[in-house]
Amino acid sequence: MKRVAIVILNWNGNRMLRRFLPSVLRHSNPDDATVYVADNSSTDGSVDMLHREFPDIRVIEFDRNYGFAGGYNMALEKIKEEYVVLLNSDVEVSEAWLEPLIAYMDVHPEVAACQPKIRSWHDKERFEYAGAAGGFLDAYGYPFCRGRIMHLVEKDNGQYDTIVPVFWATGAALFIRLNDYLHSGGLDGRFFAHMEEIDLCWRLRARGRGVVCVPQSTVCHVGGATLKRESPRKTFLNFRNNLLMLYKNLPEKDLVRVMRVRMFLDCLAAFFFVLKGQFSNAGAVFEARKEFRSVRGNYIRERTENLEKMIVDSIPEQMKNCILAEFYVKGKRAFSQLLFN
Repeated sequence: MKRVAIVILNWNGNRMLRRFLPSVLRHSNPDDATVYVADNSSTDGSVDMLHREFPDIRVIEFDRNYGFAGGYNMALEKIKEEYVVLLNSDVEVSEAWLEPLIAYMDVHPEVAACQPKIRSWHDKERFEYAGAAGGFLDAYGYPFCRGRIMHLVEKDNGQYDTIVPVFWATGAALFIRLNDYLHSGGLDGRFFAHMEEIDLCWRLRARGRGVVCVPQSTVCHVGGATLKRESPRKTFLNFRNNLLMLYKNLPEKDLVRVMRVRMFLDCLAAFFFVLKGQFSNAGAVFEARKEFRSVRGNYIRERTENLEKMIVDSIPEQMKNCILAEFYVKGKRAFSQLLFN
């Protein structure tokens, strides 16, 4: 049996599949990998196109749109390969991109997941916003990357070409052991989209499993293909899911303090949305907090389980400070300027 399953989740991505699937097929060794497309009940003819133009692709069809997390959870229940790549439909892979990832994971059994270096498809000299050269988290749940802090994305000059432990690996190209994925509970389907890969990686790290970036493998990501960056829906999902992630994973000693600070910071974010005239986004922040309060009780069991299985309560790749203060107050614009202790 082949060792790697490349699973591309699709919802009305006919155009993206046509553009980027050829690179996946061309640069993925068929002796190592099987390519699957899991379709979230598309209405744009994606499935018919796949059967017609890519007959070697294995298609998994769902009866409705289960979102990013739910779709991947259902798809991974149907495969048996040792390794899985969760690959976005808008990712262009490079020649022999899988080999460094497989080679690293084969000799590091303590590592559950890794990611390649992610460059922007629109500007291939720069990192891509959602992943860059590996993801990190600050003390209050704000994610940033090696190569991207807040909205500023660095040019890739080879400054982050070392293999390093990270807090989270991007869901745009997440290479993970199937056993680790299943044993940790997979992605949280209730998130629907956004933050779910960070939540998964937090569970893995807290349970003593490693997550790394292997920049010897490089892919290019279009990004923002599902929801625009300033979409109120995206704002709602990001804020709600981030709060849920914190509630599920924070050690007991940190929970109350962090949540109090986040209440202030979220109100500040809404205020700045208002100043920019983005009233729908400001409203989405408060709707997210309202929804969080409403559904938080449904996550008590998950929080209890996560705390019981936690063996690492201070993850080295989590910054002890606030990235907002580092960026806006101290003027640190590059990952290399940050201190984690």
